[in-house]
Amino acid sequence: MTAAAIAIGLLQVLALVAIAPVVTGVMRTTRARLEGRFGPSPLQPWRDLRKLLRKERLITEQTSWIFGVAPLLLVASTLVVVAVIPSVATTTLLVDSVDLIGVIYLLLLGTVVLALAAIDTGTAFGGMGSSRGMTIAALAEPAALLAIFAVSLRAGSSSLSTIVEGALADPAGLASPETLLAFGAVAVVTLAEAGRLPVDNPSTHLELTMIHEAMVLEYAGPDLALVEFASSLRLTLFFGLIGTLFLPWGIATTDNIAAMAVGVVAWLVKVLALAVGVAAVEVGLAKLRLFRVPELLAAAFILSFLAVIVSFFLR
Repeated sequence: MTAAAIAIGLLQVLALVAIAPVVTGVMRTTRARLEGRFGPSPLQPWRDLRKLLRKERLITEQTSWIFGVAPLLLVASTLVVVAVIPSVATTTLLVDSVDLIGVIYLLLLGTVVLALAAIDTGTAFGGMGSSRGMTIAALAEPAALLAIFAVSLRAGSSSLSTIVEGALADPAGLASPETLLAFGAVAVVTLAEAGRLPVDNPSTHLELTMIHEAMVLEYAGPDLALVEFASSLRLTLFFGLIGTLFLPWGIATTDNIAAMAVGVVAWLVKVLALAVGVAAVEVGLAKLRLFRVPELLAAAFILSFLAVIVSFFLR
């Protein structure tokens, strides 16, 4: 663990913390403009977080310590992933010991903690939301793991840095059939895990359709600010992972300051482009019925399974 690796990890954390709420704001603004509305400013999520942080912290007497700790664990687990994955440069913290499988399970930790906090409230909506959230996570995880396996087969390793360096050395491999199939699976999993259309509607408050919103109904003030901030962090992180795995151009492979600056700019461009693209697609989508969501995630699993099969045939 060198000083440069520590600096890169801090740089990635600071960049994502600063841009994550803006990414959410850009998606809301894009949707509003495409729907013929003026929409909020891209900086509105930062204003909302500031307002929530100034409010009083309210916790019901029926909850345990899990309810209060969950927002902190949700943010902390996400930031750990941000610090160790190669978003800006390949020489990150724990570069030799962090792989994609560990990243998936760290992100799943935040999902499980939030579901436990929702159950801890003892409310009907909390239990309903946590049940739906864990169902989606259980269906999305196999598809994500198989897609990761397919990508790692081409690189010969599940290490993120090795995968990125291999993709940079052989750009033609990014257009291979197994990579495109894995990209399709990861895209569907991203929409499911981030609670975006057609799996979930982040702007709805209809009780019978809520998933993520049902799990956070009992949070208020600073705790709600942390939960909403973590939601933006995870969404931006998923976009960053897609950019790192399937669009690795611009990422720095050395500790050179100029290369690092290019890496930061390239990461920002990829994340914002993906955010605008997803928001534009969402305008033409309707939320799926809850019982149709497993079919969508089953399609993602099939894509990832095909990616594994194709990768064995083409090796």
